[in-house]
Amino acid sequence: MQNAIQTAALVLLTIIIAGCSPRHLPETRVVTAMPDLELSRMEYSIQVGAFSMLGNAVRLMREMEILGLDAYYFKDQDNLYKVRFGNYNSYQRARQYAQRLQTRGDIQNFFVVIPESYSAARIPLLGKDHVRNEIVRTAHDFIGIPYQWGGTSEQSGFDCSGLTMVVYRQNGLNLPRVSRKQYQTGRLVHPGFIQKGDLVFFATRRANQVSHVGIYIGNGKFIHAPASGRKVEIERLSNPYFRSKFVGARTYL
Repeated sequence: MQNAIQTAALVLLTIIIAGCSPRHLPETRVVTAMPDLELSRMEYSIQVGAFSMLGNAVRLMREMEILGLDAYYFKDQDNLYKVRFGNYNSYQRARQYAQRLQTRGDIQNFFVVIPESYSAARIPLLGKDHVRNEIVRTAHDFIGIPYQWGGTSEQSGFDCSGLTMVVYRQNGLNLPRVSRKQYQTGRLVHPGFIQKGDLVFFATRRANQVSHVGIYIGNGKFIHAPASGRKVEIERLSNPYFRSKFVGARTYL
């Protein structure tokens, strides 16, 4: 009896600290427990292209994928769409590979992205909250974009985990490609303690099997790529559909 009272008190305290009532918290569904795994950091990547039209960036990304490169596009702060690929352990290796592609005519101008340029590299100076805010800012840049993932997506080139992967890699965190792998990394977060930049996971296909993911942006909201043919958008965790499909949240900081 005493243990039950202590457990109830702890849950109530969690809710009070989080500033929300029990009916606003998603129900955490039971999934197979996995050990916490830390994310590696992005090192040296190659950046190519600078397009005002999204279609041109998608086309270049697909050309890089045909070459067997793990490429992705993103909208930069100058509002141009650019493509990045690779994660090399030295500047020299990244540059040499890019030069080979350039000589073959596969790419034109290129830029080597260094580890120090990522927000994750500034944690010792600015703290983890800086990275969380940058993850949210990066995710906002995709709102309204019909996110496409070349030919590797299960649903006509549209993929939720591709969005979260790109946002995290843009900030220096090497997040895995698929949602189930993403759920197996980081640390589990109680619903009352989800912070900006954490990922929220859902079982939208089979019960207790992670199949969808979004980026939490605060105030009970998350950004996600919802379905084929639709644009990246903001949604609420209190939405009855997502509340019923909620599996859990993970933090990587």
